[in-house]
Amino acid sequence: MTEAARRQHAAYALFNQAMADRLGLHPTDLQCVSLLGLEPAPLTTGEIAKLTGLTSGSATRLVDRLERAGLVERNPDPDDRRRTRVSLTAHRAPEADAAWDAPADAFAEALEGFTDEELAVIERYLHRTTEVGSAQTERLRRR
Repeated sequence: MTEAARRQHAAYALFNQAMADRLGLHPTDLQCVSLLGLEPAPLTTGEIAKLTGLTSGSATRLVDRLERAGLVERNPDPDDRRRTRVSLTAHRAPEADAAWDAPADAFAEALEGFTDEELAVIERYLHRTTEVGSAQTERLRRR
């Protein structure tokens, strides 16, 4: 099982790099865009730093790159005039969304033969390994 998991992680890392290359982004930038799309509300740059594990300066540069690429925009925080909130834009979103069409279909097809019960186990596995991965990332960054 460990070997299969390592191969899956490596395959996804390589896929992430190829998708980032296709969109003209750094892999971390692509993951930030993906994570921003999962958040219910715009985030501050500080929150993006925590979400991505970057320093505040690196997160600011990341947001600068994404803003130049037309993928995010900064808007004033309605609760604190000193801060801004970062959200995805619709400006280049169709291009990014279109790049995901074929991979999304392929990943959906990979799940077609599973029962609802099996899909529930897969989802539980993904949640657990995400938690473990996040904890291990924190452990490695503390060293």
